[in-house]
Amino acid sequence: MLATLDQFKRIPRILRLNIAGQPIGWITWQTAVCLYTREIVRWTLGESVLRIRGGYSRLDGKRTIVDVNSIIACDGEVFTDFKAIPPLTNRALFARDHNICMYCGFKQPDSNLTRDHVVPKSLGGLDNWENVVAACKRCNHRKGNRLLDDCDWELLALPYTPNLPEYLALTNSGRILGDQMSFLEAQFSSGRRRRESQNVLSGHT
Repeated sequence: MLATLDQFKRIPRILRLNIAGQPIGWITWQTAVCLYTREIVRWTLGESVLRIRGGYSRLDGKRTIVDVNSIIACDGEVFTDFKAIPPLTNRALFARDHNICMYCGFKQPDSNLTRDHVVPKSLGGLDNWENVVAACKRCNHRKGNRLLDDCDWELLALPYTPNLPEYLALTNSGRILGDQMSFLEAQFSSGRRRRESQNVLSGHT
């Protein structure tokens, strides 16, 4: 579906890939148009989300038209490292855990969630993806600096490190289109798939 001029503010971000088809990041439609006009876009996927009409050619009188797809692959160095560990932020952590407290199981707004270290830092626990979960303020306070065995608690799902495609899905602040999500989901880490299967079996979504 093509957007009209008065809908520009609602246009979702464009998923940029390198020439090998590896996701690099999210870009605005303005940046995408620049890449098209510079003839850097080599192939596209997904639906067309925007049509830009430019000026008329002096040679043949034809008007320039740029159709922007939701996923574009561009020329450039293939440098994406899927093994690189993405930065750990509370926003991405809460999104990874679906805004669910991993102790009580209740869904919470960001404002009522905290980053809890499964093995407390005071006991040598690291501040990394594998040792942190989203926890509501109440559960975090009750757990304190204790180990789970000391509290007789269990995690609803094991923490894991997202790969780059999943991190891009977690950190998109706008609307992700279905074709963009399908492309990224096909490359999600096995940790995500194991975790979601565990959530389904335990009755959590």
